[in-house]
Amino acid sequence: MSSITLKKKSSKDLLKVLSKNKGIYILILPALIYFAVFSYFPIVNGFIMSLQHYSIGGEHTFAGLVHYREILTDIDFWRAFRNTLQIGGGNLIVGFIMQVLLALLLNEITHKRFKKLTQTIIYTPNLFSWVAIGGIWISLLAPDTGMVNEIIKWFGMEPINFMTNVKIIQPVFIFLNTWKSAGYGCIIFLAAITGIDKNLYEAAAIDGASRLKQTLYITIPGLYSTMKVVFMLNLISVLRMFSQSYVLTNYAVIDKTQVAMTYTYSMGIENFRMDYGSAIAFIMLLFTSVFVLIYQMFVRKKEVD
Repeated sequence: MSSITLKKKSSKDLLKVLSKNKGIYILILPALIYFAVFSYFPIVNGFIMSLQHYSIGGEHTFAGLVHYREILTDIDFWRAFRNTLQIGGGNLIVGFIMQVLLALLLNEITHKRFKKLTQTIIYTPNLFSWVAIGGIWISLLAPDTGMVNEIIKWFGMEPINFMTNVKIIQPVFIFLNTWKSAGYGCIIFLAAITGIDKNLYEAAAIDGASRLKQTLYITIPGLYSTMKVVFMLNLISVLRMFSQSYVLTNYAVIDKTQVAMTYTYSMGIENFRMDYGSAIAFIMLLFTSVFVLIYQMFVRKKEVD
């Protein structure tokens, strides 16, 4: 059978499948159009822009890899990238641990109303934008009138300039992000815990296992698949962080809190260098893809072992 005949046969089979499931594909079509217009087209357009000397309202001339070579020697970009890894890495590790820990602790609460109230309190910060969160915590951490410093002064200590102290500003950022986002992951893990077979706990209790041993040997292993997914989602967001830095950064600590995405915004929008900003954004997309691939390879290797 010739290759032309095989191609015709495969085309007919494809048409039969499309015709048979056309209702499903029609339902999927709006989502495909949405992602094509608002996700994939901007990526392609941004990459093309990064290869040009782009001028708003003017001519766009081909520049090749000029902007990418400039990134290699851009000290400000690499400082922002370092800050992204430090703050984002802290958010990833501390936030993930807190999400799991809160879920395990909430699972031990037996009083239903108190448990629901606690879940609501923990989850509520996630509903607010960083603009609202930033305003609240800037007020709470103010050196003169902030409630936190009033408590510190009540103990006879000197007030701390939390938002302008370069030595502690990154831990403050990590704490605020964990406070805001821990509730979301906690709810996901709580839902996963409810899916664990209750018979395992009953059998462990009959054998004399304590609640701690049940948590260590039943609950945590039962959460492993959910942990992999949540950790990967958190990993993707590490290099994409923007709002927190944009809202909370001030010129006193900008060298420690400016991240890659705020630097991209600064270069592309504020300085009208959209071509250079697009090159940075595409580099960050590549870094994110590499991180996710490395993580997936690591997970698969662990599963094989």
